[in-house]
Amino acid sequence: MKLLLASQSPRRKELLSSLGFEFEVVKIDCEEILPAHIKIEDAAAYLSQLKADTFRNLAVEEVLLTADTVVAIDGQFLGKPADKDDSRNMLRHLSGKTHQVYTGITIKTHDKIFTETDVADVTFDDLTDDEIEYYIQNYKPFDKAGSYGIQEWLGMAKIRNIYGSFYTIMGLPTHLVYKILREI
Repeated sequence: MKLLLASQSPRRKELLSSLGFEFEVVKIDCEEILPAHIKIEDAAAYLSQLKADTFRNLAVEEVLLTADTVVAIDGQFLGKPADKDDSRNMLRHLSGKTHQVYTGITIKTHDKIFTETDVADVTFDDLTDDEIEYYIQNYKPFDKAGSYGIQEWLGMAKIRNIYGSFYTIMGLPTHLVYKILREI
């Protein structure tokens, strides 16, 4: 089996490697647009499968892994922040509240496709403006859905509670990936 990881995320690379899998990183150019009325709980799986569907045909020995993470609070999506102001607004919105992190994965072979989603609830303590500024300045969370990485300072200092998989929040539900890849 030749495993292909279609992600530029250093976190996903680290997690997949830590699971003990050897893989090659490939690039997929895919416009990630959600249908207007998609349910929040279906969005991550939809985007993950969209990426897999746009990749070339796979050889018999190849297996493709794609993933996407969506953060939601109060019935709305929080994507990657456009700039510092957007990041500040997102973090203020998350402050003192519980939100959901959905990570969808798609594992595709030449003749099969498996798509699953895992969800975790995350509760932040209240964030001060100084803490938000410190985090944005030092961690530049512009490539992260919801404008934060759980493995960084904000996760260590200000997350009060997690219900679900830490790795799902990090961007790869490792327990699902391992289970499906072992079955293949």
